[in-house]
Amino acid sequence: MHNDLPMQGLLSDSVPAAPNAYLWRICLVAALGGLLFGYDWVVIGGAKLFYEAYFGVHDPAMSGWLMSSALVGCIAGAMCAGTLADRYGRRPSLILASVLFVASAVGAASADGATVFAVFRIIGGIGIGLASGLSPMYIAEVSPAASRGRLVAINQLTIVVGVLLAQLINLWIARPVSPGMDAAAMLQSWNVQHGWRWMFLCGGVPAVFFLMLALLIPESPRWLSRQGRDEQAAVVLARIGGADYARDVLAAIRATHHDHAASGSRRASLLAPDVRPILVIGIVLAVFQQWCGINVIFNYAQDIFASAGFDVNDALKSIVATGAVNLVFTVLALRLVDSWGRRRLMLVGAGALAVIYALIGGAYALHVMGLPVLMLVLAAIAMYATTLAPVTWVLLAEIFPDRIRAQAVSLGVFSLWTACFVLTYTFPWLNARLGPAGSFWTYGLICAAGFVFILRRVPETSGVTLEAMEARLTGGRD
Repeated sequence: MHNDLPMQGLLSDSVPAAPNAYLWRICLVAALGGLLFGYDWVVIGGAKLFYEAYFGVHDPAMSGWLMSSALVGCIAGAMCAGTLADRYGRRPSLILASVLFVASAVGAASADGATVFAVFRIIGGIGIGLASGLSPMYIAEVSPAASRGRLVAINQLTIVVGVLLAQLINLWIARPVSPGMDAAAMLQSWNVQHGWRWMFLCGGVPAVFFLMLALLIPESPRWLSRQGRDEQAAVVLARIGGADYARDVLAAIRATHHDHAASGSRRASLLAPDVRPILVIGIVLAVFQQWCGINVIFNYAQDIFASAGFDVNDALKSIVATGAVNLVFTVLALRLVDSWGRRRLMLVGAGALAVIYALIGGAYALHVMGLPVLMLVLAAIAMYATTLAPVTWVLLAEIFPDRIRAQAVSLGVFSLWTACFVLTYTFPWLNARLGPAGSFWTYGLICAAGFVFILRRVPETSGVTLEAMEARLTGGRD
């Protein structure tokens, strides 16, 4: 596998020059799963101080559990996403995710105990686990090769919009906290008695919209073809790129079915010799996206900014700044992911984050407080948003062969959320023992190792049809 050379010249002449309105609509609807993912994932960061006071949480282990309980659901959702997507289709599975988001928003907002709260966070996590794999996979399967990168990256954009939306709503709902407020006064405050509930409940509004709109999108044409429903697949493909495009793509899809008619079950073929190297790449990239450490900034933003000298009110505003930077640079990524290529962006991101984390760790070690730390954190988020955040999801959605795509993406997302659980649950412990400086230096070393892996193992996939990529990566004919 020649990782340094992009696979060019593999596009059909019938590929549409640009996505049409229909393609944009169905991709945006699927990407709403990303918006709910982002909102549900980050809303807890702004509510943490208040629900912990309400539930009387003082034990670091319980604090870590409530913060990371959704990840148990994410792992469970990721485990069953592939089976659901293969058996029932991508569209019904997305609809199920939307229902779970609605239930989680209402349940977490009305919880009167930490256990009930954790249960509904787990339910929302199952929705995240489903949507985080299914949304980019669905978009990849309906998108032409020339625009697949930026269309799949829209899912990351909606994740970021969800993150920023949660941060803005948290800031809007939370009332100012008086400096020096004692625990008794905090417990009786509006934020603790009511505010955090509204933060979670607001997530139910986009969840309802996602549910209604998901009922209107078509099934993935590649899934339809595998079920022998080629006529329905052709109708969807024709609406995406015209009759010639539908004919060519459907012929390519059928060819992959014939090539692997004797390959055995999908689960068994995950361990096939031609698939194992691709699976390793997907799993390592998924784990690396989490262990690069950036999500710690979002989940423990208040703690990080407090250690840099910000009070609660300033920390909430700084958290919104991180969301705004995340959004702006994710939009930039939409322009670069197809033109620059996936591999180059991943290398830039891993290398730059290693340097930035070294500087953040140095700032903490030298007791540099306030603005310098904030600027370095924003630089890290900007780099992550342009590179590792969107490109990892793009690669997970496109590198696996059609016959095992749902199961392989499910395994990749399972690995991602397992890594995220480990990261989130262990950060308080790591921070307590190594301090902020040591924690960020640890993440910097992980980023340096990720750079080496990407340089040596990750191929370029920009501008290649899914079927042609399958032939090249598994050693078949182009």
